Amino acid sequence: MPEQPVTATSPEHPTHWVLTLSCPDRPGIVHAVTGVLAAHDGNITESQQFGSPTSGRFFLRVQVASGADRAELESALAPVAEQFDMTWSLDVVGRAVPTVIMVSTAAHCLNDLLFRQRSGALPIDVVAVVGNHEALRPLAEFYGVPFHHVPVTTATKADAEARLLGIVEESGAELVVLARYMQILSDELCTALSGRVINIHHSFLPSFKGARPYHQAHDRGVKLIGATSHYVTGDLDEGPIIEQEVERVDHTRHPSDLVGIGQDVEARTLARAVRWHAEHRVLLDGKRTVVFR
Repeated sequence: MPEQPVTATSPEHPTHWVLTLSCPDRPGIVHAVTGVLAAHDGNITESQQFGSPTSGRFFLRVQVASGADRAELESALAPVAEQFDMTWSLDVVGRAVPTVIMVSTAAHCLNDLLFRQRSGALPIDVVAVVGNHEALRPLAEFYGVPFHHVPVTTATKADAEARLLGIVEESGAELVVLARYMQILSDELCTALSGRVINIHHSFLPSFKGARPYHQAHDRGVKLIGATSHYVTGDLDEGPIIEQEVERVDHTRHPSDLVGIGQDVEARTLARAVRWHAEHRVLLDGKRTVVFR
């Protein structure tokens, strides 16, 4: 992951930090962490924790205002992290996370994310849009975001993914969002970007696969339309779930109604997942997630 920027801070003008961690659950974790923060004049403004009885792991998210700089806090926290075998991160609250959005031809999720970023509702900085078709170039350019056309075929898949990785590295992107990107990522790419790729799909999987899923759902008289946003792994559409949402429908709905409802649900669900990730509210617990809302 790219290095985080150095943030100027002082006791008179403290920086608001967000600390997240997970480790094997045992006594003394909160005491040790908050003790370090207190020793650096840290004022805790938000704190959430969870001990998983299933995995035996402990999860903590703390926002703290402190005059200490990043190097001071990281140096002070390192021994505690080693003592408790922690996976942890420290970031500035509200820092816009550099993000690459990948698309095909459907515009609803891309448009929603770009609008929310522009309006300040999402703490992300969309540094590039990558599409396997040219269809959404005008939308990206309307928002002033560079668009990269990276076509994908069976023969060019490896080269296309290598180019995508190059775009991610060159742009300093820390997050990749599949905004209805209708391509399957290779196991190698999933591994290279583990924990950094978020996908969205409709709730019908695995029932209605392939083309026109909402028309298939209409033919079967479904009563719920929904969407799932999750991290991407090598297991297709089975990565750790971040957020889900559903809406009820009935027999009066036309297939086009279901499509519209589904697109709205997909956009909202993906936006929440992206925001929670960017705000460091999502922690991985094996195949599950802990989401501190």
